[in-house]
Amino acid sequence: MNRTEYPRPQLQRKEWMNLNGEWEFAFDDRNAGLKEKWFQAGHVFNRKINVPFAYQTELSGIGDTAFHDHVWYRRDFTLPENWDGKRVILHFGAVDYRAWIYINGQYAGFHEGGHVSFSLDITDNLTWEKETVVVRVEDPSTDETIPRGKQFWQEQSDAIWYTRTTGIWQTVWLEPVALTHISKLRMTPDIDRGDIIVEYDVTGEYVQKKVEIEISYKGERIAKDTVELIDAYNKRAINLYNQRIFRTNFHHIGWNWSPENPNLFDIRIILKYDNHVLDEIESYFGMRKVHQENGMVYLNNKPYYQKLVLDQGYWPEGLLTAPSDEHLKRDIELALEMGFNGCRKHQKVEDPRFLYWADKLGFLVWGECAAFPSYSEEAAGRLSKEWIEIIERDYNHPSIVAWVPVNESWGVPFIKSNKQQQHHSLAMYHLIHSLDPTRLVISNDGWELTRSDICAIHNYNHGSGEEKAKYQLFKNSLATKESILHAQPALRGIYADGFEHQGEPILLTEFGGVGYKVGEDSGWGYTSVKSEKEFVEDYRRIMEAVYSSDILHGYCYTQLTDVEQEINGLLTYNREPKCDLKIIKEINDTWHDIVVKV
Repeated sequence: MNRTEYPRPQLQRKEWMNLNGEWEFAFDDRNAGLKEKWFQAGHVFNRKINVPFAYQTELSGIGDTAFHDHVWYRRDFTLPENWDGKRVILHFGAVDYRAWIYINGQYAGFHEGGHVSFSLDITDNLTWEKETVVVRVEDPSTDETIPRGKQFWQEQSDAIWYTRTTGIWQTVWLEPVALTHISKLRMTPDIDRGDIIVEYDVTGEYVQKKVEIEISYKGERIAKDTVELIDAYNKRAINLYNQRIFRTNFHHIGWNWSPENPNLFDIRIILKYDNHVLDEIESYFGMRKVHQENGMVYLNNKPYYQKLVLDQGYWPEGLLTAPSDEHLKRDIELALEMGFNGCRKHQKVEDPRFLYWADKLGFLVWGECAAFPSYSEEAAGRLSKEWIEIIERDYNHPSIVAWVPVNESWGVPFIKSNKQQQHHSLAMYHLIHSLDPTRLVISNDGWELTRSDICAIHNYNHGSGEEKAKYQLFKNSLATKESILHAQPALRGIYADGFEHQGEPILLTEFGGVGYKVGEDSGWGYTSVKSEKEFVEDYRRIMEAVYSSDILHGYCYTQLTDVEQEINGLLTYNREPKCDLKIIKEINDTWHDIVVKV
């Protein structure tokens, strides 16, 4: 339950220390802790908490969902003797929303942004005896200008809004590094040339140092590169597909990554000085390309139909934090078992361990960030900062094929005609492309799109089984490009004023949401059924309507699981199937029998 697996799968070192587990904890409802110097030794923290679970969760050991905007954490630790002489880095997977870090009573650093990782070099604060880390957190419960996603700004969750997450909610850990070490790794596949482009930064004195790069596939070394450093930043293109292998790759499956064949290469990077190893890291990558043309999404230069499921990433006992690594893996396995080939991770930046399993199991991911509910210049700046950090953290994962910076005009309610809010959407689209030119970007998933690589449309207007006319309208609206582009789901146009469809692929990226109560659960769905038989029949008729469309090039069904008061999942909140999952897979696989018109 304490999340003991390695927390950063894309850049691994052999030595590290997990700080998950029991910490001292205190609410600071008077916001007096800073003035009273709670970060110094001697203050008594009157509670215990199980990190990395937020105090609102059952697994934290507290389970209090009331507003507590200021909280404090403290933990003692002792470093291994062989770390002496190295730099010690303290890592936080995610802390929602602002965090001040103190080591042995000394201020060590600050971070704002509740959804991404950050690190601090704490070496100069250490005593090399018993060490103490204190974390002060501020999470404004009712502030609608911070990126909060599905976290409600009222005390009781309601409608599509869920219980808040405050404080540490991903793994806290330490690692030692040499004074000169590799500090950043970025890998970009180019399947058209057969190259993997490896970029890395070296922190410290790089003169007279050399780097060895070894790449292997299924245990067999296939490439090695050695270079003497002349700069802190380095970039190498290493060819993997020689002429013989490239012919095999062209005619057969080859080495490219896809959900059907999630081929991964292992890479090891060794930093040396005079044959002495200063640093050694291990990682992996997939040779994968995604782009759009001719109104279709292409994966590895072939049209690819995306069958996604909306995934909120909540658990009843841990909220945003999965109870274990196995829970992250199991969600992907269940989706694959139902015939989906990916997910849209909704309003959440997921733990890197989820992305690791998506890479390894073969599962597409649309990456999304929590939205702010109310627009302001400060809110726009906060969201932009988080996206910069998201892409830096997650760039190397082959499973991620698209980024979604804005959803259903959340935070930009007047984007239809408001030029400032339109510019925000455009700015996010271009910012993300400027940082990551390898993936698709959806400017406003749902409606009122500006510039976008995918025309992503939400429509829950499918009616119930008895509403034949309403269902027929839903089905017909998917029949022609003209009708779907002039539809008004939620009474909003598909494009904002001044923007129009420019040939990008059209996908139905939220629909369905059939509510089905199982056991003692209660709540709502976009439509509702009363039996397993009706549930399957409703799912079948909705999916048949989607598959009957000649212009849709993929979909994202709502949703994988129930969440709190929402009972519109294919699985319950506890991940129990609502019907035989083989039936869902059979329905989802019927698209194979449909000729996709190119």
